[in-house]
Parts: sequence; C-alpha cells; structure tokens
Amino acid sequence: MEEGFAVEMPDITGGFVALLGLKFEEATAERVVISWQVRPELHQPFGIQHGGVYCSVVETAASVGGSLWLADRGTVVGVSNQTDFLRAVREGELRAVGTPVHRGRSQQLWQVEITDADERLVARGQVRLQNLSNN
Repeated sequence: MEEGFAVEMPDITGGFVALLGLKFEEATAERVVISWQVRPELHQPFGIQHGGVYCSVVETAASVGGSLWLADRGTVVGVSNQTDFLRAVREGELRAVGTPVHRGRSQQLWQVEITDADERLVARGQVRLQNLSNN
C-alpha cells in the first residue's frame, strides 16, 4: 500500500462503539489506539470490567486497522478472536494498541494489547481477519 493513501471509512463512532464509550486516538493501517473509561455499566456481576468488553475492543482495533490496510480492495471480517484477561479492573481509563502481525492476500492477523493508566498489561488478544475482495 502506498504511504499516505487515504480510504473513506464508514462512521465508526456510533452504535456499539458509542455504547462502549470508545475513543479513537489513532487509526492507521499500521496502528490503532483506542481508549475508554471503565464504568459500572461495563462491569460483570462481581464489579470488574466485563471480559466481553475486552474482546469487543480487540475485535474493533483489529478490524479498523485491517480495513484501513485493505482499503478499496475489499472489506474484512473477523473469523477468530482469542483474548486473554490478565488483570481485574474496577475503574479508570484503559488503552488498547493494535498492530498487524501478518497481512496476506486472503487473511490478516492483528495483535492488541490493553493496558491501564500505570501501563500494566490488563488483557491481550489477537484477531484473524478474512480479506473479502471487491472482485
């Protein structure tokens, strides 16, 4: 992909992203950074961040980055999401950083690390994306 190539992305700030309160700090084909505030609505019954939120953020970061890389050649869909939960969090801001591990003709693999305000690793995941060609 050419450096500086721009692609028109659909609005990704509404819907589920808005419900989770995700803020995109950076979104490129090389790196996606998302932050959000842990709040009671996102807790599981024992008062800590629900693991599904981590899975959703991992999937979102990978899908956005993968879409930006594939650009106008097609779209991406997640086919595998494997997320590990490493540290319980009750409050504060979390930050996810997604980077590509592999980008091929038919699939991509992205890694996402989620850290807290003290830069401790809270969760880590990877998503395999299928590249769907426009042709």
